[in-house]
Amino acid sequence: MNLLPPAVAELSDDELLALYAAGAGSPWLRVNFVATLDGAASAGGLSGSLGGPDDLRVFDLLRRMADVVLVAAGTVRDEGYGPMVLHDADVAWRREHGMSDHPVFAIVSGSLSLDADSRVFTAAPVRPIVLTSAAAASSDRGADLAAVAEVVPCSPAASPDEVDAVLVRDALVARGLGTIHCEGGPSFLGSLVAADLVDELTLTIDPVLEGGAAPRIVRGTSPELRRMRPAHVLRGAGDVLLTRSVRARG
Repeated sequence: MNLLPPAVAELSDDELLALYAAGAGSPWLRVNFVATLDGAASAGGLSGSLGGPDDLRVFDLLRRMADVVLVAAGTVRDEGYGPMVLHDADVAWRREHGMSDHPVFAIVSGSLSLDADSRVFTAAPVRPIVLTSAAAASSDRGADLAAVAEVVPCSPAASPDEVDAVLVRDALVARGLGTIHCEGGPSFLGSLVAADLVDELTLTIDPVLEGGAAPRIVRGTSPELRRMRPAHVLRGAGDVLLTRSVRARG
């Protein structure tokens, strides 16, 4: 009896997309991370060396399905993000399904430490969204970024220097961007967990040990456990496991 999970390589793109679409609601906030066996979210300070070709394939397919790709500014800088441009096959699929060619790129930044001349903005096929505090949005830096992105304040009325995770999610949903694909980082995921906003976690587990003081995928604390329900496990090259868990309700 073969008890191994199905291999990513054995499934077509359509079959993989169906697996990840099953049970998803609207709105739906999916978080995608990679981690080592001992829980590190990076190796040598970056996540890019973890995972592999099968992980990257699923990562691209999850972007294909998304209305918006949501990332914290620190991760955008550390991981060297460019403009949110999908591959031709992804664009063709999105057109066939009545979607825009590319998802919106949404960046969360409390301090607005972003370069308006970066290709993230200047080469973007869709005008990005920057979600920030009310105080930062009204600053000179906010005015500079408003020339290349939609700058959206997401602060509670009583805390103009704070970026509220619920208001971030609500701002995207209000713009018709209900399928949200979040790529981190750990501190931002911590705020999403604390606010109980994570509908799905797709986690790739690379069978390596990092050790040291590398961050976990979640940084911060939550007032209570957020219970998830395993949805499926896939097997990638090199014994990598790609797992999907969805929020347990009731």
